[in-house]
Amino acid sequence: MIRSFLAIELPGTIRKKIEEVQGNLKSSNADVRWVSAEKIHLTLKFFGNIEESRIEPIVKSIEQPIQNTPPFSLMVRGVGAFPHLKNPRVIWLGLIDGKEVLAFFQKEIEVQLEKIGFQKEDRPFHPHLTLGRVKSNREREELVKRMEKFREEDLGNFQVERIILLKSDLKPSGPIYTPLREMKLGK
Repeated sequence: MIRSFLAIELPGTIRKKIEEVQGNLKSSNADVRWVSAEKIHLTLKFFGNIEESRIEPIVKSIEQPIQNTPPFSLMVRGVGAFPHLKNPRVIWLGLIDGKEVLAFFQKEIEVQLEKIGFQKEDRPFHPHLTLGRVKSNREREELVKRMEKFREEDLGNFQVERIILLKSDLKPSGPIYTPLREMKLGK
């Protein structure tokens, strides 16, 4: 069994800006388990533990949406939180897709994967990049104050040209991601 998911990886320029924002938020000394900037990605579909024999059917089933979707641009903008900014549990950066390509693409992937037995997500798709998870209320007010400074922060645009099927090995030091398949958009 392998723990796996479909994702969009971020370019180095965006990761560098994420590190800067995280650095500022970390200096609040809030009790947050931060996601390492090099591991931040946009998850399109989380599979959980699957048999290795399911990899090829997954790749085959999403060929059509991948071929029908040309490369598109996303903007990384604004720090937010779930459930909301005043009571953060998950701290995130927003993703803006001016042409709604991402939402349609992700929905098409869900439709195709449902045909081969993967259940659709119950929750609506809210594209975001998880920066960290709040573990306690220590220094929460300072954290929220710093987050509010970045509510409208523009961290730049990037071109999505491929998606990756990743394997995730959970280790005490954090997850280790291994690419299983890379699929180029619009082929």
